[in-house]
Amino acid sequence: MLGQDARATSKVAPEAQALRGIWLTRGKDGRITAYAPGEGGLRRWTEKRPGGPEWDASDVVPLPELTHLSVAQNAEAYVHFAGRRERPAADGDGVTVDIVHAIQYQTGRPVSAWNSLGNPHKEPDVGSRFGAPVVVVNGAGEVNIAVRNGRGGMMVRRERKDGKWRGWEDLRCTRIKEVPAVAVLSTGCIEIFAVTNKETLHWEQEKPGGGWGDVRRSPAVVRPGSLAVLETSAGRATYYWTDPESGVVAYRAGVGPMSLGGVPGTGAHAAIRTVLDSFDCTVLAHRGANGAAAVGVGMTENEANGVWWSDTGAPCVNTPVLTHDALGRVVMAVVGEDGTPRVARQTDGPGLSLDEWRVL
Repeated sequence: MLGQDARATSKVAPEAQALRGIWLTRGKDGRITAYAPGEGGLRRWTEKRPGGPEWDASDVVPLPELTHLSVAQNAEAYVHFAGRRERPAADGDGVTVDIVHAIQYQTGRPVSAWNSLGNPHKEPDVGSRFGAPVVVVNGAGEVNIAVRNGRGGMMVRRERKDGKWRGWEDLRCTRIKEVPAVAVLSTGCIEIFAVTNKETLHWEQEKPGGGWGDVRRSPAVVRPGSLAVLETSAGRATYYWTDPESGVVAYRAGVGPMSLGGVPGTGAHAAIRTVLDSFDCTVLAHRGANGAAAVGVGMTENEANGVWWSDTGAPCVNTPVLTHDALGRVVMAVVGEDGTPRVARQTDGPGLSLDEWRVL
């Protein structure tokens, strides 16, 4: 997951000390909400009005004993949380792990009770190695959660149309590292992309809500924990990761991998499409090797034309996150070295430039 230094950890309550990161969502009313681990659980800040720039004081979403969290939204802007919960085993030997799910139905409203989705492993030692979830919501509003299992395979659990959950599905593979990248495409289909020590693994749904086709394999060197994904044209996803030798890499079916330059540090990449100077552009962000947030901009699916990188100068202890505000401007958020979230917003003018960082 995303990094956090000792100063930030010292401010986090025991139940959230293992949880790291920052997340942005935008509600039906257009207001952005930022979430980050903090004292008492998951701290939550919300814009006072759509487009900002002022933010309300934070409140707290209570958390179970989570080590990892994933956040997604559906078409109605409901916020879905999926977490990996780790608790001491009843016999005092080791830990028990399960995946839990909760929903926030409106901006600033309370979060529902956390519902356990269980753990498919019966053996305690294998179950304790169950991985971090990635949650997405398809076009039909059904929640899908992908998790690396305790033996290094890939498992998926899907919500049915009636709100009940199907059983865990095993995609039959081994040696997966870290958290997968999962994309919901405009076709309604879902793709899952994961890596092992020697190759990448790529699954695509045969039809919306349907089964999974055969896995596609491709040799690639991927720094663990660096995966990200973005739909870059109708029904087509581009995957991004860090190659230890060449920096940021982009790949999509039939094209690549392609080197995009940059000097990324640890952690994943953030990616978003936006229109700049009338061109469809992709904005990338990561924690640079110098510890500061870096931003890259290039024309979407035209990587050969170049990606232009700039250092924002903002120290961050994890991967930045990107979204659009109610006015269509790019918004970027980081957690600083002091454990405090900061937000910068796109300014008017040519290209992509950000205003001063606002401390939440």
